Amino acid sequence: MPSHDAGHIGMRVRIARNAAGLSQVQLADFLGRTESWMANVESGRQPLDRYSVITAIADQCDVDVVWLLGQPYRFQHHSGAIAHAHIPALRTALRRAGLILSGHPGLEPHGAPPAPEELHTASWEANRARQAANLPRLAALLPTMIEDLSASVLSTEGAAREDALRLMADAARTARMCLNCLGYPDLAWSAAEVAAGAATLLDDPITKAAVAWDRCGALLHQASLTETLVVAEAALRDLEPLAAGARPVDEAVSLRGALHLRCAVAHARATRGPDAWARIGAALEDADRLGPDFYDMGSQTVFGRGTVAVHAAEVGVEVDQPETGLTRVPDVDIPAVPSRERRTHYAIDEARALRRMGRAAAAVTKLRAAAAEAPHYVFGDPMARATVADLARAGVPSQASSLSYLVRRMELVR
Repeated sequence: MPSHDAGHIGMRVRIARNAAGLSQVQLADFLGRTESWMANVESGRQPLDRYSVITAIADQCDVDVVWLLGQPYRFQHHSGAIAHAHIPALRTALRRAGLILSGHPGLEPHGAPPAPEELHTASWEANRARQAANLPRLAALLPTMIEDLSASVLSTEGAAREDALRLMADAARTARMCLNCLGYPDLAWSAAEVAAGAATLLDDPITKAAVAWDRCGALLHQASLTETLVVAEAALRDLEPLAAGARPVDEAVSLRGALHLRCAVAHARATRGPDAWARIGAALEDADRLGPDFYDMGSQTVFGRGTVAVHAAEVGVEVDQPETGLTRVPDVDIPAVPSRERRTHYAIDEARALRRMGRAAAAVTKLRAAAAEAPHYVFGDPMARATVADLARAGVPSQASSLSYLVRRMELVR
């Protein structure tokens, strides 16, 4: 059975509630729930498997969402711990990159920069690891890569420096995703700001919009929903001349759709269902403009019809319309989405939806299959962990072996 020790989210909810001076009845009333539901949450008998509910608790108790979730998860017994070992070096590299991009005087490169082709090869390897959801590999690559790019920014001029800045923006955006998945939201925000610094120096609207998309990702992980919408709306206004002109630029249309998806998630986590579905609809329109086979790998968003379906599944769970979420985007082939990271995200939310629809065995099957493809991504995902813990409490006899595997690998037992 999952552990109910002091690290359990229900225990942290109780600590936060008491610190805020609220009774179980008061917090339950705010959430539109009963006192018994609240008691079950705090005892670990009731799962918290929706960001919308967790965000509401954090807001009312004035605590950090990441603290409530218990991130980062420090795995002890499998290779999931490897990625965390690279965090100190990545923190140092990002701090130094931020100083360099701000124009701080007196900084010198740590050695000669690699040749441009070596930098591009490193960037390709990092993006490949990102889309493969291989967090240990990605965390190992990033510190040296960002240090090398810092050296190049300091040592080159003209077109070579501009190339290094574009690669820096890309690397920092990749770092943002990796750090969010590993449970370091403050450091993920630092990475997003490094990307923003590079984009500012480039002064390219497409790069700026792509960085805004990553800023929104960092903000969503910290449940900063209003700020997410503010950043996205500003980027959408800047993109509009490129996306809606007589000859729309595909990259601009794609980023517009991707930003609508960020807004959809923000609205869903704030339980504003109609607004969330409207943004899903707007994103789907942009995906259809680009064609059924289009996926934006260049901007890292992987935007396309399949990615709209990925986000629709999450929206459906968060606004308690799971079946709608799974069917909102018709005739879509999720296995054809060219990103294991995006496919795994969908599998987690599909499992969450299936659980809420009473299909526990199917939910276990989905999560077990996803874990086989992207173990580090699945084992460290807060909602995957909450879903597995809930399934383990209820028991799924037909999938006992798979469920036991997930519980052990997620280290939900002590």
